[in-house]
Amino acid sequence: MGTKQLEKTYNPSGMEDRIYHRWLEKGYFHAQVNPDKKPFTIIMPPPNITGQLHMGHALDNTMQDILIRWKRMEGYEALWQPGTDHAAIATEVKVTNMLKDKGIDKHQIGREEFLKYCWQWKDEYGSRILKQLQKIGCSADWDRERFTMDEGCSRAVETVFVKLYEKGWIYKGNRIINWCPKCQTSLSDAEVEHVDQDGFFWHIKYPIVGEEGRFVEIATTRPETLLGDTAVAVNPDDDRYKDLVGKMLKLPLTDRVIPVIADAYVDKEFGTGCVKITPAHDPNDFQVGKRHHLEEINILNDDATMNSLCGKYAGMDRYEARKAMVEDLKEQGLLVKVVPITHSVGTHDRCHTTVEPMLKPQWFVKMDEMAKAALEVVKTDDLNFVPEHFEKTYTHWLENIQDWCISRQLWWGHRIPAYYCDDCGEVVVRAGGAPDVCPKCGGRHFTQDPDSLDTWFSSALWPFSTLGWPDDTPELRYFYPTDVLVTGYDIIFFWVIRMVFSALEQTGKSPFKYVLIHGLVRDDKGRKMSKSLGNGIDPLEVIDKYGADALRLTLMTGNAPGNDMRFYWERVENSRNFCNKIWNATRFILMNLERQQAPEHISTEELTPADRWILSKANTLAKDVTENMDKFELGIAVQKVYDFLWDEFCDWYIEMVKPRLYSDDDQTKGAALWTLKTVLIQGLKLLHPFMPFITEELFTSLQDREETIMRSAWPAFREDWSDPQEEKEIDAVKDAVRAIRNVRTGMNVPPSKKAKVIVVSDDEEVRGIFERNRVFFAALGMASEVKVQKDKEGVAESSASCVIHNATIFMPMEELVDVSKEIERLEKEQKRLEGELKRSDSMLGNERFLSKAPEAKVAEEKAKREKYAQLMRQVTERLQQLKK
Repeated sequence: MGTKQLEKTYNPSGMEDRIYHRWLEKGYFHAQVNPDKKPFTIIMPPPNITGQLHMGHALDNTMQDILIRWKRMEGYEALWQPGTDHAAIATEVKVTNMLKDKGIDKHQIGREEFLKYCWQWKDEYGSRILKQLQKIGCSADWDRERFTMDEGCSRAVETVFVKLYEKGWIYKGNRIINWCPKCQTSLSDAEVEHVDQDGFFWHIKYPIVGEEGRFVEIATTRPETLLGDTAVAVNPDDDRYKDLVGKMLKLPLTDRVIPVIADAYVDKEFGTGCVKITPAHDPNDFQVGKRHHLEEINILNDDATMNSLCGKYAGMDRYEARKAMVEDLKEQGLLVKVVPITHSVGTHDRCHTTVEPMLKPQWFVKMDEMAKAALEVVKTDDLNFVPEHFEKTYTHWLENIQDWCISRQLWWGHRIPAYYCDDCGEVVVRAGGAPDVCPKCGGRHFTQDPDSLDTWFSSALWPFSTLGWPDDTPELRYFYPTDVLVTGYDIIFFWVIRMVFSALEQTGKSPFKYVLIHGLVRDDKGRKMSKSLGNGIDPLEVIDKYGADALRLTLMTGNAPGNDMRFYWERVENSRNFCNKIWNATRFILMNLERQQAPEHISTEELTPADRWILSKANTLAKDVTENMDKFELGIAVQKVYDFLWDEFCDWYIEMVKPRLYSDDDQTKGAALWTLKTVLIQGLKLLHPFMPFITEELFTSLQDREETIMRSAWPAFREDWSDPQEEKEIDAVKDAVRAIRNVRTGMNVPPSKKAKVIVVSDDEEVRGIFERNRVFFAALGMASEVKVQKDKEGVAESSASCVIHNATIFMPMEELVDVSKEIERLEKEQKRLEGELKRSDSMLGNERFLSKAPEAKVAEEKAKREKYAQLMRQVTERLQQLKK
């Protein structure tokens, strides 16, 4: 018998917390190096320490938990490695704003003091999101929790930086970078979101020096940058401008002159064929400038105001300066026209400020060689995307990758381990702090580079830094490479690619074998959940109301890799109803087990056809679900378990065995109890990864041999339980029961009213099926008596009938209904429907109604008419049958 009583009603609140606390106490989530088992590893994408649980996290981590729980039950040493990310810019913004509210300016208190506040923030909020993940049931190994700035991860970061620098793959240089004027830091390409904005093309005339009245015309979307122009370029094959190459132009609004240069970068067909070149404020112009040895003039301050080189416009905001300059150009007769356009503009994905391309000294990682390795590995079996088509996104990004700008003008983060000698300026890059002596001049005073590293530099090392790298730890040898990375498609280039090329370079191995991509959770209208729309749904609110199991089932129902899904509250209700269903089924079985114990073991010969059918169904289910799990088809797998438990087990098998359980004389009662218990346990195990709490509670109530379902064995296919013939037979009986129920429903026969059922078939095998399963067929078919015969002898012509495969089922009409009363009722209904149809026909035949009424009203009336006509057909048919 079970270990405890089950509450009368399913109530997840309290139960889920109690179970989770027990799991933690027992250390069930902990994984350790175990040479007797195969390892299975997932690394948790580290949520930001500024984070609050949202539906994306809930989906992502539910999927990881499903895989980990499944593999643990399959006998693997399953490690789910958790941790959090310091989230450089996001945290710095939060802490800066918090201090601002207290009247504290971060620059006044200085870097050291500011970092103390950041660590306080981390201590206060850092594990909040992980605690929230525990509410979902995440079975991560919390004993191994890591943080991207803990001592070990920081050592890994410094080690990689130094190795890449010594290899010549990290360098400092003046390059065009994406600059956020609001956050005042550089951004990588992946942090820039391109959005369509309305703008203008300003067509401006640049006078040709020495040729009065002659101009070249350029078009620009950023007229303020002309103050940084150092040339105008034309295509060398453009006959219109061949005579201009080498001539000088007067740069409007300045006292400078600039040359006309020829460069193949210019598209002859686009615009006027003349392009202003601003090397310090455009990545393409920067490349042209390098080829032609042009000066690089930066005209902007870090906050996007015009700098001291801008004459009368100095100090103005970039857009303010744009207006003033356009007015001045107009006044001087140099503005040709203004053409409205919609164009793609780079914005910072966090604060949505328009990004300014700017020339700045920054640290970069050379990407050529590492990108090549990352492209090669996807061609092997060492790295696979699910679904496969996401390989294209990965490949496209790598084929077009630029050198990675890794320096950020932030205080919170891993500081760049580069030290400048105060005496001679020598740069020393090393791990473990500043050197004692300058290798060049012997000086002893150093200043560390003020910049910190891009957040993604440290999270790129996450799969191996969390397992102890750069040390050769037992965990690293055993659990690495990891098996599956679960992540959203919106983070492939941010994070996945960086982990791959970093792992290949540092460990020589792909960091994971599979990348399982999921879509976004959208609202019920298909919109992305966002603060601005106010349509976000808090997973914790769903858990409070319905329980974590209902949330998890909802997130996985209909979920397919790579596809977005919509969140409907009705689905959560359905999920909770499913919990109630299996809860009540378990209570029903436990109540019967109190009256009579189920035998410990039983041979399949002792089982009835119904028992063998459900056992075989459960056995086939185990095989199918495992196959789906192996292909990461988690949504299909859980749907199969759901359908089996709700439909086959609860709605059919339990109803089939009730007559045996309620009869004191039935010799097969023990077989029924053994089957009920065995099959339900099998179903609960298959459901456990998806709905861990309710399955644990029901499992520990049904049996006391194992203390947790988490460590029980995953159901495997057994030949001795396989009975395809029995499955086929019972499916035939089910078809018959469904057909009988349809007839009775159509005739409004109450379930309490029994009637004789006659199965007629000239197929001996079919007759045998109904003979062998007579007891439960009678119960489910609401039959007072079941007769099975070869022909229609003795069957009244007026009998109601239904057809199934190779048989016809008859029921005497007078046993189903009082024929005269039913005729009277149907004739009344016929009269009512005649009236409704007449009214409807009159409206739809009225031209005024059709032309004046709203379209929706006309459509509604047509739908009503169709419904009445359908009902009339049914009523007429039934009357004909009764009057035979």
